[in-house]
Order: sequence, then structure tokens, then C-alpha cells
Amino acid sequence: METILKVTDLTKKFGHLTAVKNLSFTIEKGNVYGILGPNGSGKSTTLGIVLNVVNATSGSFSWFDGNTSTHDALKKVGAIIERPNFYPYMNAVQNLRLVCKIKEVPESRIEEKLTLVGLWERRESKFKTFSLGMKQRMAIASALLNNPEILILDEPTNGLDPQGIHQIRELIKKIAGEGTTILLASHLLDEVEKVCSHVVILRKGENLYDGTVDGMLASHGFFELKADDMNALKKVLEGSGEFSHIDQEGDIFIAYLNTPLEAQDLNHRCFEKQITLTHLVKRKESLEQQFLTLTNNQEQIHS
Repeated sequence: METILKVTDLTKKFGHLTAVKNLSFTIEKGNVYGILGPNGSGKSTTLGIVLNVVNATSGSFSWFDGNTSTHDALKKVGAIIERPNFYPYMNAVQNLRLVCKIKEVPESRIEEKLTLVGLWERRESKFKTFSLGMKQRMAIASALLNNPEILILDEPTNGLDPQGIHQIRELIKKIAGEGTTILLASHLLDEVEKVCSHVVILRKGENLYDGTVDGMLASHGFFELKADDMNALKKVLEGSGEFSHIDQEGDIFIAYLNTPLEAQDLNHRCFEKQITLTHLVKRKESLEQQFLTLTNNQEQIHS
């Protein structure tokens, strides 16, 4: 697999605050990566470092083959890390012509990129007349003018209405489907789950998880359980050693698995103990639940 970006032991301190701490991850060509974390977790700082707008305190990063200077490498990168900023009284084509001059790329690409983001029909409209979602799509068109190998987006759906969010997410999938590697920072678990193939989870600048979204979702799951004799059921669950913890929500137990177990096997075991289950549902943990579990565990480690 071709490596696009390699980050090694990256640390950034702002005075006494450590924004990024010993962060390492690798981005391979052709995937959609999410850097996921709550606000203040170091996502934007990390993007700023690899885009050469923030200096790292220690650690390193390398683009592509590792022998390309950051200046040359960034010519093959498209990035939106701030709110779109174009000339309000100029139309879409006029604005993108300026970008083409700055990036030293042919203006012939403007139609292709505006068509890709669904704005070609509005090419003669002034930028100030665009909705927030349209402005974001225009920014993506601008970032794609140099036909980058990787597109970097910082909180791409922030502030958008549901329709705008859907359009941006579909656009990200479309761009990825055409072979462009994507790295996006987001605090939205739902976004990463729907759009990304890989995820790096940050909390307070530290890497809590680095791997595929499918791998993150492939937990053993949990059971929702209810029985005529809840005390007897609880004893069976606690004595089995197959559950990491058991919560009670109303009159239902939520039992989280730490090892594989099928519903029919648990049902049979309860039946042998003369416990009649009146409710038994097996579910997989969502990425959100696992993210909260990870961040809560990290909170306990540091407290």
C-alpha cells in the first residue's frame, strides 16, 4: 500500500498546554481517514502541523515517499482548514480563476470541479448569494483544482443544516470513489461512522485508537435482558465472566460482552438455571458507545 502521510511521535506544546502528545499514525492511499475527537482534542493542531502552518515541538511527519520536501509535497495536497473565504462580489468562476493563477493550474479544470460539487449551474452567481453549504462545496471545488492526491477537511459539515450535511457527506464519498485519499477532522461520531474507512481517535492530544472503522465496530456487543427473577438473572450474568460490566436501565439489564457469546447459548444457559427470559436482544455497540467508553476510560486513567 502506498503511504501518503506518516506521522511519528508528534508533540505540540503551547506553554504549559500539551495540545498533541506523542501522536503517531499512517495514512495509506485510497482510504477515507477520520481524526475523531471532542473539541480541544488536538485535531486542528495536528492538521496545522502537517500542512506546515503550525510548528511541532517534537516528533516528525513525512509526505509520500519521505524524500519529498513539505513545500513540494503540499502541491499535491488540497486542504480546507478554515471557513471558505472568497471575494463576495465575484461569481464562482471568477473566484476560481484567481485560485488557478495562485496554484498555477489550467482554468480548464474549473468546469469539471464545479460540476463535481454541483455548482456549475450557479457558476455566474456571486459568492455572497451562496448558502453556507454551497460555500463549503465551492471551497472543496477550489481545493480540488490542483488534482490533489489527498484532500484534507477540518470539520467539513460544521454549521450546516441537515441537507447541507448530507450533500457534503455524499460529495466526500464521491471524491473518495474517484480515488482521492481523504483526511477529515470531526467531532461527530456519526460522520466518521458514515463516511470514513479508517479512524484515529484523539483525546487531549493522545491517540486512543487507530484502525479501521469496521474494526472499531466489531466489538462483541451487548445484551438487553429481562427475566421474571431479575436477581437470579443478575447472579448468572455476574458469575459467567463473559461480561465486562452490567448496567440497569429501568427494568432491563444491559450486559456488555468481553468475549463472543450468542443469544441462543445465553438463553439456554438461563433456561437450565430455571430462569425464564421475557426479553432478550443482542446488539452491537455503536462507534459512539465505544468512543464514549474509550474517552471515559482515558478520563479515569488521568484522574
